[in-house]
Formats: sequence, structure tokens, C-alpha cells
Amino acid sequence: MKSNRMKAGPEKAPHRSLLKALGLTDEEIQKPLIGVVNGYNEIVPGHKGLGPIAEAVKHGILAAGGTPMEFPMIAVCDGLAMNHLGMKYSLASREVICDSIEVMMEAHALDGMVVIPNCDKTVPAAMMAMARLNVPSILISGGPMMAGKGATDLTSVFEGVGALKAGKLQKDQLDDLEEDACPGCGSCAGMFTANSMNCMAEVLGLALEGNGTIPAVYASRLRLAKAAGKQVMELVKRGIKPRDILTDQAFENALTADMALGCSTNTVLHLKAIAHEAGVDIPLDRIDTISQRTPNLCRLSPAGHHHMEDLHGAGGISAVLHELAQLGLIHDQMQTVDAGPMALRLGKNQGDGLVIRKGASPHSAQGGIRVLFGNIAEKGAVVKQSAVCPEMMVHKGPARVFDCEEDCYEAILGGQIHPGDVVLVRYEGPKGGPGMREMLSPTAALGGMGLDTSVALITDGRFSGGSRGAAIGHVSPEAWEGSSFALVEEGDTISIDIPQGSIQALVDPEEWERRRKGWTRPHKPIGGYLNKYRRLVSSADEGAILK
Repeated sequence: MKSNRMKAGPEKAPHRSLLKALGLTDEEIQKPLIGVVNGYNEIVPGHKGLGPIAEAVKHGILAAGGTPMEFPMIAVCDGLAMNHLGMKYSLASREVICDSIEVMMEAHALDGMVVIPNCDKTVPAAMMAMARLNVPSILISGGPMMAGKGATDLTSVFEGVGALKAGKLQKDQLDDLEEDACPGCGSCAGMFTANSMNCMAEVLGLALEGNGTIPAVYASRLRLAKAAGKQVMELVKRGIKPRDILTDQAFENALTADMALGCSTNTVLHLKAIAHEAGVDIPLDRIDTISQRTPNLCRLSPAGHHHMEDLHGAGGISAVLHELAQLGLIHDQMQTVDAGPMALRLGKNQGDGLVIRKGASPHSAQGGIRVLFGNIAEKGAVVKQSAVCPEMMVHKGPARVFDCEEDCYEAILGGQIHPGDVVLVRYEGPKGGPGMREMLSPTAALGGMGLDTSVALITDGRFSGGSRGAAIGHVSPEAWEGSSFALVEEGDTISIDIPQGSIQALVDPEEWERRRKGWTRPHKPIGGYLNKYRRLVSSADEGAILK
């Protein structure tokens, strides 16, 4: 056991004395010591309910002959951090979480690990830590929130703000949305980033079947947590580790399911970061190739009116994988934390034809995400094409240029953006932000004001999984690096062709060079952790990992 380096032999008597100070008996100390990484806090709605999940996990570990040792991790609520300084810390928190798990696990030489995340950055951070540490591990999330009254969710409230400003909604109606859209704890109810990544954990094989879709309020979520606690002991016994699971084919499965589900564009950042920790390379053009061959089978909020509870009722992730396997798109012999191949999960459930379309009758022949390349995104940009209306798949219009999210949001709410415009928000990338803020407030305002069918928004920042419309993010290289994206001027014509994977500013090469000579980086001083982050973080096309 790895923990023997901390507890075995006469020279480790002081260490055992400290363990006994915790109340552990000799018998408990001799068993495998399993880290239980609990993301519980009283700030994040998706994490408020994780206490009972952790207790269930510990019951499972104890029942299977292990000794659970619980410790905490931080979590940022993206909804609460949105549209202010707090959002600069959201993506940056992913690295803190991953590093802190490494510190606790390695400092105390624990034999295995169960990680209990739920919201946006905690889930990829957990999987990054699992890949980095490579000790027998399993992930069990807290589960999705139920949809609100009238099939509403958090995005409905964000869009309600724009609708109010446009005179399409009354203040009392917005008040009702505020009251009803988030009825209880859990990760927000649509196919937003948290639920996207919880589904990815299931497809990658790092979580048990049902992890992505069982609602937070269901008792079956607690039973799954107990099963996770028991199963980690089986992984310890057999020596099955995350890198045995996180192969190239496992990531191909995840990306295929991602495209079929219509997941958040943030999955591109996070899957690349997890792959980096596992020693697997996923170039952006490969992601695009997978998308082009994968049918889009699901349209959950914000792309449609279904929510995670509907996906669960329709058969969950295994039903989606079944449909994809029928098309020959899934590697079914990949190892999972079940201690068996992915094939064991297939065939149990089939798509219902409504929430999960059959492979022969998809929403679209291509997957949910498209990668665009062009002279303002030489290394790529990402769009959730399944959430783009048909009339915006090809668009050309004048650039409306903003150097921060706040100025853009103010302009939208102030009625300064008009049908046909192409809004550019720059210096919000990994370094420029720093922290690559999500732009749910601007996109939701456009949607609420009825402009999402006629206005595109392009940024080197990110978008929430709740964003819909022609929301093109992750522009790389980012403006902070002096790229062509930094040189676009008000009124330049921007051409977007999503089916062709193209994004261009119609500017002569000579004009680019003239502008480049006059460019200077804006003065955006920042202190503390974000200063360290800016100095270390890589480009979005590399997953915004720290180097």
C-alpha cells in the first residue's frame, strides 16, 4: 500500500500516533487509506448538498474494508461570479483545485481517492488531479438541479434581464423567474458546463453509470455514492488507475458523446487539460473532425427545452452511447471504473427518439461544437453550433469592438447594438482577462432582447454552457498576445461561415501590417493569484493549462 510509507514499521510510530489522535484504531490504520475529496460549501448551490454524498461514499468505503479520510476542496459558482471581477477567478480556480488535491493526497500518501465535485471547474479539476496522481480513483458528482417552473433554468433569468430592458418582460415577471428558475440544490439544470463535464466523466470511464444525469434530489444519487465508495476499494484491490482508463480512445469516446449531447464549448478547454495530465494530445482540428462525423442527438437547454432530468428519464448517457455504438462511433472495449469494459454499459438503454434522437434521425448530421479558423483566429475559435439558429450559421456584418466585457454589456443593454452587428470582446482571454471570463450576461442579454438571431458575438474569452446564439469564443491567439484579433477596428467587415469552419475579417494584408506596427498592449495591472496565473497560463487552444 502506498500509505505504508507513512504508517508502516517501528520508525513510523510517531505517524501512527498522530493518526490515533484522529480517533483511528490500529485496525483502521492498517487498512487502505482512501481520500474523500468533498467539495461541500455553503456558497455554491451545486455544492451545498454534497455533505450527504460524502457520508454515503464513506459508508461504501467502510463496507468494502477501507478507511475513509475526508478533506475539502474549494469551488466557485460561475453564476454568482458572472459579469464582475469574480469571473476572472473561475477558470483560474481549476488549477488551484487540482494542485490542492495533489498536495493533500501526496503529503499523506493515501492509497486511493473518491472526488466529489459538481460545478463548472471542480469537475475537470478533479479529473485532472486523478490523471496526475494516478492512484485508484473514482468521481461521484452531486447531480443536476431540477428544472424550474415552466421548464425554466438559470439561463431563463439571465435572458429575462435583457427582455426587461427591451420591454418584452415586466418587472413582476422577472421577479417570478427569479423565484422559480432554480428550485433547489444541484448543478444548473441544462447542458451547461458542470453537467457537460459530469457526463464526460461518465463517458471517459472515471465515474459510474448515472453520474452525469441522476438528479441531485434523487435517492439513487446517494446509492450511487455508496457504490462509488465500494468500487474504489475494488480499484485499489485490482490496481486499476486513471491512466489505465484515460487512453486516446477514451478521449475519442468523450468527444464523440460531447458532440452528440451538444455540450458546452468549455468541454474543449477541459478535455484538453485532462488529456494533458494523462499524456494524451488532442489538437483542435481532431476535435473538429470528430464533430463533423458525429450526429447531434440531443438539444438540451440552452439549445432546446429539455433538461437533465429529461435526459435521465430517457435513458441517460448509456442510451446516448448505445445510439452512437450502433453507428460504429464508440470504442466499447475501453476500461472503466466498473473494472470492466465500456461495452457492459451499452445496450441497457436505448434512445427514446425524442430527448435522445435515434442515430438515423438526428437533429443534425454534425455534432454540437464546431472549430473555426481564419485570419482573426489562426489557432482556432470554438462555437456551439447546435445552439445557433439557422439564419446565423453564415453571417457577415460590421465589427462592434469592445476591450472588456463590461463595456459590451452596457452597450447591449443601452440599445447600441443593432441587427446585423458582429460584437467583438477582446482582452478577456486566459492572459488578457486574466482568467478567460464567461460571457453569459452579454449573450443572454442579446437573447432576451431578441438579437440572438441577428447578432454574433466573438471573444477570446469563454461562454457559459448556458449561452446560445452565434457565440464564438476561445479565439486563439488571444488579443493580449498582439494577434490579428487585437487589430480589428470598429466597422471592419467580419465574415462567419460556421458550416465551412471559417471566421475572417475582410482586411487587406497591408492594412494588417500597418495596424500591427501601431499596436500596444493595454495597461491592465492585476495582483495576487491572478498575476501568477497570467504569467503561467497557456493559450485557449492548448486548454489554458499552466506551464
